[in-house]
Formats: sequence, C-alpha cells, structure tokens
Amino acid sequence: MTGSSGEVIGLVGGWLLWRLRPAAIAYVLAVQAVALALVVLVFVTSRSPLSNELLTFTMLAATAGTVIVITSVSINVRRQIRRNPWTLHIAYLAAGILTLPPNLLVLLLLGPTLHGVLDGRPELHRWLFTTAATTIATLSARFLIGWSEPHWSPVLFVLAGAVLLVVRAFLVAVGIRLRNPGAARADVLGEPIDVLLGIVAASLGGLLAVAVSIEPGSAPLAGPPLVLLDLASQLPQWRRSAQRDAKTGLANAAHWERLARNELHRAQARGQPVSLLLLDLDHFKRVNDEIGHLAGDTVLAAVAMMLRSSVRREDAVGRFGGEEFVVLLPGKDTDVACDAADRIRTSTAALSVPTRDTRGHHRELNDLTVSIGVATTSRFGYDLTDLLVAADAALLTAKSAGRNAVTLA
Repeated sequence: MTGSSGEVIGLVGGWLLWRLRPAAIAYVLAVQAVALALVVLVFVTSRSPLSNELLTFTMLAATAGTVIVITSVSINVRRQIRRNPWTLHIAYLAAGILTLPPNLLVLLLLGPTLHGVLDGRPELHRWLFTTAATTIATLSARFLIGWSEPHWSPVLFVLAGAVLLVVRAFLVAVGIRLRNPGAARADVLGEPIDVLLGIVAASLGGLLAVAVSIEPGSAPLAGPPLVLLDLASQLPQWRRSAQRDAKTGLANAAHWERLARNELHRAQARGQPVSLLLLDLDHFKRVNDEIGHLAGDTVLAAVAMMLRSSVRREDAVGRFGGEEFVVLLPGKDTDVACDAADRIRTSTAALSVPTRDTRGHHRELNDLTVSIGVATTSRFGYDLTDLLVAADAALLTAKSAGRNAVTLA
C-alpha cells in the first residue's frame, strides 16, 4: 500500500497543473467541472437516437477518425510538432451540431480525445482543459439552434459557427491569461490566419451538414478537404517554428535581428531613441552540470516568462543561444533602459524555479542571478551590430565586476 501511495504522490507532483498560479488552477478545474456536468446532463435527458441519426453519426465519426489517424501518423512520421488541431475538429463538430442529437454529438467529441492519445500530449491538464472548453463551446452552439431538434436557417448556421468559435476561443484565452498574465496577444488570441482558418472550417462543417442530411453516405467525400484543412492549419506552426526558440518561446536570434533592424530603422526615421539590453545568466553551466540539462531548460523557460512580464508589449525579447538573452527597448533612452535592466536583475534574483535533478528529486532553484550590458542609440547610433558590440563589452564588464550587475556601455 505504501508503494502505491508513493507512486500516486509522485504522479500528482509531476502533473504540471499544480505548478500553475492558484487562479489558473481554479479556472481550469471549474471549466472541466462544467463540461463534465453538461455531458452528464446530456446523457440523462436525451432521447434515444433514431436509425438515420445513428447512420449519420457513424459516417461522420468514421470520416473524422480516419482523417485524425492519417494526419497524426503523417505528423509523427515527419517528426514534426503538431499545433492544436482545433481547426480540423471545428469542421466535423459543426456538422454534428446541425445534424445529430446531443448524446451522439457528445460522442463525436471523442475526436479531440483521439488526437490527444495519438499525439501523446505531454501535459495532461492542457489536454483535459482544451477538451472541456471544446465540449462547452459545442454544446453552447447546439443550444442556440435548438437542443432537441436543430432549426435550419442561414442565420442560425452563421450564429452556431460563431458561438462554436468564440466561446472556445474565450475560454482558452482566459486560461492562457491566468496562467501567464504577461503572455503576448498573439499567444492569447491567436493570429489572424487562425481566425480565418476557423471560419473556413466552420463553413466546411455547414456544407458537410447539408450533404449528410441529404445523403449520409456522402460524408467520406469530406475526407480530402479535411486533410487539406488540417495541413493549412499547420502553416502558422511552421512559421512560428522558424521564428521562435523551442525552449523559451522567445524570438530566436535570426527573427529577433529582423525585428530589431526594422525597429531601429523606424526609430531613426522618427528621431527616437532605442536601447538594447544584453543579458547573461551567471554560473548557468553549474545548473546544467550539477542538476541536469532538463533543469537548465526549466530555468531558461522561467527566465523567458519573467522577461516577457518585465517589459512592455512592444519591446522585442529574444534568446541569443545558451543562457544569453537580448531585449530591444524602442523609444527608451539611458535612464529608463538602466531602470528596466535593474528591474530585470532584481526579478531574476527573486525567481524560485521548481525542477527535478537527474535522480528525479525535487529541487527549488532560488539563487539565480544575471549580468546585463546596456547600449543606447544616443551613444552608438542605429546600427544593430554596433549596439550589440557595445552591449557585449558592457556585459563583460559586469561579469568581471562580480556578476549580478548592470553596466552601461
């Protein structure tokens, strides 16, 4: 019995839900509780499905399941990271909202669950939360057009699709904001192409509903368009992969340099100052060597999150590789830049990062410090290379002066 209890405690301790902020934990659990209550209510109150409804469900589920398996296998074979496959689910769920009774509609929600199993999602609480949000959004859209019997009209088609998209987006956005108040707007709301693909998917679902209501056997014809839709939904992920550092989510060196050069060009044309901060974590090699590289990755992610919350939305934050980060501050000159750098230095020293060592033992890293070099356009002009060289020289001075310091070039 003792061994079993230890395994359970270890599992719960490793479940990243409990590392979230208290408000985020409460929200995630509340969304899951509402979704579970709705599913129970559906099965308690729904009538038995008719034979034609069972046929429609079978065809929709078989088509969706086949597409899910094909796309997941394709992603795994190519060793790519799948972004949220929500766009694919919109299409067949929209069709189910318009054609199936609530109990069969709930069974159609096993599609996102199947994706979670095939893709091997590493964070169980995220998978459960997004599935719960999808459930609430789907049943909300069904309620709008008629719980027992859906009412068909062009206006209701549009409204049902809008509710499906907006309710889920809202639930997920609140969760992301509670988890990370400093998250970028694109991370919370998605990019414009995400919205466009969602509208396309909902429209495809409406057309699929019309087709299967006339002839249920026509559902497999939607397979190729669904595959193409899923491939299109991966485009933002591929683009972000080329721009973002995998360990921190910050702009990688190449993308940050493009952003910085564009910002410096605009600032020069307007005669506005720009400052650059070059940061290096002190004694970071010791973390990797003594605790492990996974612990080092956890520290990098924690520092990245701290950086995003310590600067303005318009500031460009990037990772230059290793334990080095860089921040561009448009419109800010010497005094403000040094204040920002010192705020980052203080916030780094205040970090407490929970992680595990190579033996699996829990460790709390709370002795992190950072050295920062500051360079400004008022002294070194608007050439990015000149600013980086100056900031690097100042960083070396901060290191040689004892670390955990800010030095102005």
